Amino acid sequence: MIVRYWVMAPARPLGITLPLHAENLPAFNPTVKDGRYALEQVEIPAGQKIKLVIENDGPGPEEFESSDLNREKLIKAGKTAEVTIGPLNPGTYKFIGEFHPQTAQGQIVAR
Repeated sequence: MIVRYWVMAPARPLGITLPLHAENLPAFNPTVKDGRYALEQVEIPAGQKIKLVIENDGPGPEEFESSDLNREKLIKAGKTAEVTIGPLNPGTYKFIGEFHPQTAQGQIVAR
């Protein structure tokens, strides 16, 4: 009788390093506190990739969400999260805090 065992292992290409460029992107810093964004409108350059560095001053978690940008990120209280977006065409892109959608609202304006 022949017994065969299959071992599943994640594939890891050897010798390939992909550069990360997020640290070189222009950063914009909206803060959320008490269910509101302190910076409700973020103006960014159109046609350029950027990162949002979102700080949650609490209390409690908040979730950055934008169906316009197809982005969603949970941010624990007292923590910061980064969201990379773009490049965007000129226009206005809405975002909300999903845990406080009536009060945590903002927009990104690409010019």
